[in-house]
Amino acid sequence: MGGAADGKAVIKANIGGHYREDGRYPAVVVNVTNHCNLTCQHCFIFRDGNPNEAPKSIREEMSPESMLETLRGLRDRHGISTALWMGGEPLLKPKVLAEGIRLFSYNTITTNGTVPLTDFGPDVLYVVSLDGPQDLNDAIRGEGCYHRVIRNLSNIPPGFSTPVQVQCVVTRRNQERLQELVDAVRTTQANWMTFSFYVPRAGDTSEDAWASVDERVPAVREVQRLKDEYPGFVRNSTLSLELMLPPNAKRVTDACPAHDSVLPLYLEGDHFTTPFCCYGNDVDCDRCGAWVVFHLASLLGAERYGAAGETQAAT
Repeated sequence: MGGAADGKAVIKANIGGHYREDGRYPAVVVNVTNHCNLTCQHCFIFRDGNPNEAPKSIREEMSPESMLETLRGLRDRHGISTALWMGGEPLLKPKVLAEGIRLFSYNTITTNGTVPLTDFGPDVLYVVSLDGPQDLNDAIRGEGCYHRVIRNLSNIPPGFSTPVQVQCVVTRRNQERLQELVDAVRTTQANWMTFSFYVPRAGDTSEDAWASVDERVPAVREVQRLKDEYPGFVRNSTLSLELMLPPNAKRVTDACPAHDSVLPLYLEGDHFTTPFCCYGNDVDCDRCGAWVVFHLASLLGAERYGAAGETQAAT
């Protein structure tokens, strides 16, 4: 952790692992709080081995002033222009978000959608989590969660300027019922949807995890079908989905683009710390299905992963 007596920002962050204090990172993932109003079964933040302890009071966490000063310092040191704000539930700290989004050119706020959305303007993006129709979503996220989120999405007022994207984590448990979720979300005021895919722990044999990327293929194909049916509403890129199929997926995860371009900051007491990757310290990289990884890979292009001859033209 760094400090300065020469007018520079005091940076309260342990930058370790393969992340470097002299590295350049276009994007940052910021965990603004370890407090959350839900206890989702598959939440990667609260896996064992991650820095995720929440004090009794949210006021006992890293102070807003210290957090914002640290982020200013990291922005300037690492050349960060894009921030993804998460938690916990980041909307439990609306004042931090309101100040924090001013620090970066591009901002995304991930939320469980149970807290009413604040209009932060058209240059911010909300990503609201829903993981299936009511029975499946609430089995993961808690009873009543689905209706609260759908209600909030349906009650977005006219003139609300912050775009709202709904993102579903596809799992082995919900892969055959994605159509139901798309149909439901299309009745709300959400602007569009995307799909991420479950990132398992090492040795994960839960009902959410596929045994291999080969077993995941039908789930990827279903999202491709939904994209074809709703091309303006389901916004995973064609190339990102093609890269999730074998043998492309292993090529992507072996040269993970997020490692070199995204700085993950998990909250640990009065400072930030970097875990192994955006998804924490316990991940099975070979089975990774993270949106950020395959979205970045699609922006870099199929040729980078030796997959140019095995993918279709991307949109």
